[in-house]
Amino acid sequence: MTVERILVDEDATIALGRQLAAALPDGLVAFLHGDLGAGKTTFARAFLKALGVGERVKSPTYSLVEGYDLGDRQAFHLDLYRIADPGELEWLGLDSLAEPGAIVLVEWPERGAGALPPVDLELHFRHEGTGRVVRFEPRSDAGRRLADALGS
Repeated sequence: MTVERILVDEDATIALGRQLAAALPDGLVAFLHGDLGAGKTTFARAFLKALGVGERVKSPTYSLVEGYDLGDRQAFHLDLYRIADPGELEWLGLDSLAEPGAIVLVEWPERGAGALPPVDLELHFRHEGTGRVVRFEPRSDAGRRLADALGS
């Protein structure tokens, strides 16, 4: 089931990030697709803050990956915009991305094809008028449950 939601402004994008965090039962691998400025990082920041990240949530555009300790689990935010070849990820030591319960958000996931853990939920952000639209595409049972929760 594919669900779309209109995000009229930045506050709506932040609310969506919080809603996904509240619906998250365990780990998650989410791929965030969309052009520059489509809302991926705004969504990721709100999501991570709602999960309990107390520190500043930086965009990993230059570091490629930022990790956060949530006590009982780890969260990772990747931005692969600057990756030219998925083989470059081998040097980042991303083994912990596949740990059970890990929360992984990946911006520009197509640039890491084959080097990333299996995805649960793909979010496709796009500009529409003065706002944005996000389309949820579940890729696992966990992703389907989350898409259902977000669609209601």
